[in-house]
Amino acid sequence: MSAKTEIHLRQCGKTFPDGTRALEPLDLTIAGGETLVLLGPSGCGKTTLLRMIAGLESPDRGGQIVFNDDDVTHLPIEKRAVGMVFQSYALFPNMTVWENVAYGLKVQRRPAAEIKQRVQGVMDMMQITPLADRRINQLSGGQRQRVALARATAVQPRVLLLDEPLTALDALLRDHLRVEIDTLLRTLGITAVYVTHDQGEAMALGDRIVVMSNGRIEQIGTPRQIYFEPQTDFVADFIGTINRVPSSLIANDKGTSHHGPSVMFRPEDVEIVPVGQGEMEGHVVSCLFLGDRVRIVLDVAATNTVTIDLPARYTVEIGQKLALVIAKKMALSCVE
Repeated sequence: MSAKTEIHLRQCGKTFPDGTRALEPLDLTIAGGETLVLLGPSGCGKTTLLRMIAGLESPDRGGQIVFNDDDVTHLPIEKRAVGMVFQSYALFPNMTVWENVAYGLKVQRRPAAEIKQRVQGVMDMMQITPLADRRINQLSGGQRQRVALARATAVQPRVLLLDEPLTALDALLRDHLRVEIDTLLRTLGITAVYVTHDQGEAMALGDRIVVMSNGRIEQIGTPRQIYFEPQTDFVADFIGTINRVPSSLIANDKGTSHHGPSVMFRPEDVEIVPVGQGEMEGHVVSCLFLGDRVRIVLDVAATNTVTIDLPARYTVEIGQKLALVIAKKMALSCVE
């Protein structure tokens, strides 16, 4: 298996026969061995882009897709040596777990001994060996997704493509499988492209994140860059929670490089101080205990509220007056 396949997309756009423009022409390079996450709301073009890399969709005329030095633009999926994992699992219900995992290797006409060795290896890695003789309808959702991952990696693909693989699972199972997928990708060192609308998945799994909107790339960066240094209004509003307040509401707004009419900050970037000593004051209008933190909404002006996160053991009452200091103000190019 080539674990270091670099992917180049050059002027790849997609217009469907009915005239729908799903993807504006874009350039994108995916480094060999990295996990790149395509993140965005429904209809933003992320799945279309993934299907284009897979060979399930063709780019508009002039678009080019290259794996290392191999032009695969016109190659079908079966000739691109890619593995795919879908939200719907796409497993064969008439086969056992072992047969599902071995399927791709049998299609490749691999020797029986090699098939046995590879299937055993990936099943051990995904901790599904005890399920070898079960039918798919005898498995839970999490077990099915592990089988799908094992099947996709057994053929040792050049590229692993994952299309919202955890969406159908409950929250606790998603968290467990997220860790398992991260471990799997790090162990294999394979080039992977992961589509999701879940920010938590994107932050946890991506070496880099491509944030998309309306068929365009809004920003590419590491999870930290995307979160702390958003480059557009869309990214700032889509990733996490962000507060925007007029500078006029910030007392003594000095020492910051921000010169626009608004100040931006994350809910966790505040400190509570005695009333009268803060940059901003307000009354508590909402207080939600979220287990690991307390999320508070403050009414700081007639038409302005801010959301702040405090340690879980911090207690406040509705109507209580709080003063806060903004520990980290975001002076960003996306703010006018």
